[in-house]
Amino acid sequence: MFEHKTEEEARKEILSAVEEYYQTFHAKKKEFREGDRISYASRVYNHEEMCNLVDSALEFWLTSGRYTQQFETELAEYIGVRFCSLVNSGSSANLLAFMALTSPLLGERRVNRGDEIITVAAGFPTTVTPFLQYGAVPVFLDLTIPQYNLDVSQLEKALSEKTKAVMIAHTLGNPFDLKIIRSFCDEHGLWLIEDNCDALGSEYCMDGEWKKTGSIGDIGTSSFYPPHHMTMGEGGAVYTDNPLLHKIIRSLRDWGRDCMCSSGQDNMCGHRFDKQYGELPLGYDHKYVYSHFGYNLKATDLQAAIGCAQLKKLPGFVKCRQENFEYLKEKLSVLQDKLILPRACPDSNPSWFGFLITCREGVDKNHVVQYLEFHGVQTRMLFSGNLIKQPCFDEMRKKHDGYRVIGDLQVTDYIMENSFWIGVYPGMTKDMLNYMVDMIKDSIK
Repeated sequence: MFEHKTEEEARKEILSAVEEYYQTFHAKKKEFREGDRISYASRVYNHEEMCNLVDSALEFWLTSGRYTQQFETELAEYIGVRFCSLVNSGSSANLLAFMALTSPLLGERRVNRGDEIITVAAGFPTTVTPFLQYGAVPVFLDLTIPQYNLDVSQLEKALSEKTKAVMIAHTLGNPFDLKIIRSFCDEHGLWLIEDNCDALGSEYCMDGEWKKTGSIGDIGTSSFYPPHHMTMGEGGAVYTDNPLLHKIIRSLRDWGRDCMCSSGQDNMCGHRFDKQYGELPLGYDHKYVYSHFGYNLKATDLQAAIGCAQLKKLPGFVKCRQENFEYLKEKLSVLQDKLILPRACPDSNPSWFGFLITCREGVDKNHVVQYLEFHGVQTRMLFSGNLIKQPCFDEMRKKHDGYRVIGDLQVTDYIMENSFWIGVYPGMTKDMLNYMVDMIKDSIK
């Protein structure tokens, strides 16, 4: 078939066939009919993702390569930071972000075992899991309604001589109060990690300048799991403006090695065999010198290829999410005596991940959720609800050890018992949005 063609000609023919395959078998979308399942999230893509994926597969480099470098450069530019590292999941991104703070290279600011990290209990577990696995102590604060973010009035109560960092997520795309929290961290010499996994594209006005969330803290993280703002199947990213933190993140991601050469590169620094490291022999190969206890958390170039195509669509995705959110809010406003509707944090422009609803007194959340699910509308809880009430905390709770709680987490528990959310992803049509509104109204009747 390709006997008399150059590799470039053969590649063009293959990619042309891939585009045709997409148009024939993937492009036709089934029209929504009442009763069809409405997912809270789904992939939105076209032939560009498929062509990039096949293009990368034809090179058969597989591990991180040219698409990875392109994606890291373009995502860093989008976020507004200097450095970005692609990883294999959002959970790995959170692991790297936290573990970077434990590096000996940070001196007195290093997080040691027993040090405390301020966070919230109503979130996704892998924001907190890295602290516990390392031996640091999470300090759980309550949330506020209807922003569903950390209650900043509790920050000073949470502070102790052991506090080293704040690590929290922007809840379902709604930025937390970055002015107050950034100021608190600066005043007390604390690190700030923004778990940006549910908020890619959200903006916050800081000192009169609009900035992307993830760029205001010391480190930001993203997830590219299919339900998120963009996807590459599995994948995540860690980004920062701090060159030292970037160096640590890259070392930890790439087995803990001291060398900064990319996969397939050798001797980029020109000193691969002429330096002394620790008690190793003089001139020991720098590619096998380890400055951290690290991991292999790299993504593949196949994933990055999909990400490069998705990243082009991201501004449009964000716009659709915002429009869908506002449409739902307007249509559901007639139920504000029954439901608490979400509200954006002041000075923010959220890239919404979902539409979070809290049932007022007299409205049974379980009934509403089961009614929606029975009629084809997929729902989700606010992740762990109250993390310390999850089975994974059973042993710690019995010993009253390994974490601290500020106050009684009364609002967190209220959200756990009375809140749920539905999707606003870009693939939703007006018919789907209207059906969800109708089902919510019917469930309350």
